[in-house]
Amino acid sequence: MNYIVGAFKPPCTISVIFADGKTRKQASLIKKDNGRTTMVPIFESKENIVGEVIIEPTQGKKVEHNGIKIELLGQIELYFDKGNFYDFTSLVRELDIPGELYERKTYPFEFSTVEMPYESYSGINVRLRYILKVTISRNYVGNIVEYQEFCVRNFAPLPTINNSIKMEVGIEDCLHIEFEYSKSKYHLKDVIIGKIYFLLVRIKLKNMELEIRRRESTGSGPNTYVETETLAKYELMDGAPVRGESIPVRLFLSPYELTPTYRNINNKFSVKYYLNLVLMDEEDRRYFKQQEITIYRLLETS
Repeated sequence: MNYIVGAFKPPCTISVIFADGKTRKQASLIKKDNGRTTMVPIFESKENIVGEVIIEPTQGKKVEHNGIKIELLGQIELYFDKGNFYDFTSLVRELDIPGELYERKTYPFEFSTVEMPYESYSGINVRLRYILKVTISRNYVGNIVEYQEFCVRNFAPLPTINNSIKMEVGIEDCLHIEFEYSKSKYHLKDVIIGKIYFLLVRIKLKNMELEIRRRESTGSGPNTYVETETLAKYELMDGAPVRGESIPVRLFLSPYELTPTYRNINNKFSVKYYLNLVLMDEEDRRYFKQQEITIYRLLETS
């Protein structure tokens, strides 16, 4: 039985090591297939990705091959089309010509100023990932393949124009409120500051909440899937307001697992964020008013 098990073991091990992997910032990555969390290095677009591939044949075995290559791939996977990856970035480096491996061998690699326009993202129905893929090509048996994932985060400057949000909402002759947020674009560690004004109150309200909602849209046409998550609920008021009352809003974004806003990424998916104002009356009827906001990743200064 041990001979049979041994026959299916790969004839070598492949390791992909980043040159600055130990000093570079890391991000936690949850693998969808087994739910385990691993730490991977973080890169930005147009950085150099440098490292080495170490191939070590299993003791007593030689590895015949038709060439060894490493690819850098940016991929989008839609979960309703699971297993099909759409490559939006694809670079390749040849590491070795056809031959045989008898002992451990190290191959340096470098991908210079790589365009990685989109951030890594793992959502409900879609995943965007960046990987290094090492392939040992073989003739009569299957290729040996190893994957090493890494994370991409791209930073944006402070927006030059950041208009405030002002809206009025009401039910004729029953309720008239005005709400105002100081701006419409927020970075991931920003604070939402605003005010709610009650101009007319003839409904017996009992509380008011502010929600942060994320809406993920994937696919297109009849194959469009939309998932909405409520990421935060913040109670603004408990009790009945009176006419002329003003309720302050101050909501910190840093405690929540937010991503930047993604708009029509490679024609495959979008991720948008909304502030949803919810009022509830004494008969448990709910009144909503939703407003889209833009979230971006601001470069952190130490």
